[in-house]
Amino acid sequence: MSASIIGLQEWFQTPAGRYLLAWESAQLDAAVADIFGYHAIQLGLAAVDGLRCNRMPHQWLALNPLAPDADLQPGLRALALYTDFSALPFPASSLDLVVLPHTLEFSQDPHATLREVERVLVPEGRLVIAGLNPASLWGLQQRRSRLYQRFGLARQFLPDSGEFIASWRLRDWLHLLSFEVELHDFGCYRPGLHSEHWMQRLDWMDRVGARWWPIFGAAYFMVAVKRVRGMRLLGPAWKAKPVRAGQSVSLTHHSSGYSIWENKD
Repeated sequence: MSASIIGLQEWFQTPAGRYLLAWESAQLDAAVADIFGYHAIQLGLAAVDGLRCNRMPHQWLALNPLAPDADLQPGLRALALYTDFSALPFPASSLDLVVLPHTLEFSQDPHATLREVERVLVPEGRLVIAGLNPASLWGLQQRRSRLYQRFGLARQFLPDSGEFIASWRLRDWLHLLSFEVELHDFGCYRPGLHSEHWMQRLDWMDRVGARWWPIFGAAYFMVAVKRVRGMRLLGPAWKAKPVRAGQSVSLTHHSSGYSIWENKD
């Protein structure tokens, strides 16, 4: 597990990695800015600050205990929470927001991680996921590089331990756990190149790809809501209707002999 995390952290320093990181950071910033609550957590990948635009007072960065401290900056190291993602140290229904930046792809048991996320999220809590799309140019490059590597002809395009999860497959998993997908978007249509110059020259592919082949972006982004069957959220209690000045009233006689005013509205 630790080797795959190190590989991904290093990969984010390449031209393709910086390109992906920029797109995902923009998506995360826009998605979490208007999610309110008290407790939020990001599971894995310290290279992505998925909670920087969120205003919840209590935030955590959780890392797998096998990840070495060298992966973190000194300021983050003291704030990180080291835990097994399939056994989070939080009570049930206690977190308002969970962010998974490529967490499922590098998890030994993504199903267990999702079940644990469902457990700790409050009803109507939000789950934000960023993943890599196998039905894309990058997915094709990864499969080709794995084939070539068997013959010692090329290195991996992405860290070898990562496993792409198709977005439609992930939606099925979420549906089984009673999540409702609010947002599902794709991005990053340029091929993954090792040249910064050519990555910049191919920026037109993002505009064309988003219009003509949107589901084949290299990355996808999801926001899902935890639904609880049979539960209905109540709005604020209705206030009593105030008595308007000059409203007609009648005088009645009480058994005690006192006169009281009775509203005839």
